[in-house]
Amino acid sequence: MLYFFLVLLITLLGGALYLWGRRQQGAVGLPSGRIAYRDTGAERKVAQPLISRRYGLIGKPDYLVEITHAGRRTMLPVEVKSQRQPSTPHEHHVLQLAAYCLILEDLYGAPPPHGVLRYADGAFTVPYTPELRRTVIEAAVQIRAGRTATEMPRSHHAQVRCRRCGYQDACGERWRLEA
Repeated sequence: MLYFFLVLLITLLGGALYLWGRRQQGAVGLPSGRIAYRDTGAERKVAQPLISRRYGLIGKPDYLVEITHAGRRTMLPVEVKSQRQPSTPHEHHVLQLAAYCLILEDLYGAPPPHGVLRYADGAFTVPYTPELRRTVIEAAVQIRAGRTATEMPRSHHAQVRCRRCGYQDACGERWRLEA
């Protein structure tokens, strides 16, 4: 009888911990599913990057959540941003997330249906569409071309971005940042 109550108690405790974990996962904005990959900086061991040799892409999403979609298991990339949620997701955040989708498509043979951009106070579900896929591939081609270009036009109109840029010394179009 004591053995039965001990097993029952352990089972109930395990179930409660499982539900608490699921609730915590939802509270931080992660979709339901098994967290298969994590690179949040909280771990001691650095997660291996995801590599697509076909597209020449490498990246480390904050999370990969394994879900079942259309009858098959797939991975969803989740990228966490510390800033407040904008009214629409920033284009460069969407491209970063879509690059992870493209890598996952190459690695697993099927594209994820979407990815998630998680901000400090909300989240966006970003559908991984054929148009977004093409945009990512084109952006990757442009980035590779820019690496060997002798001149590259500045891609923004924000002085603060120039102040933080690691390419200031080589940039012909940098803002004149005199002190």
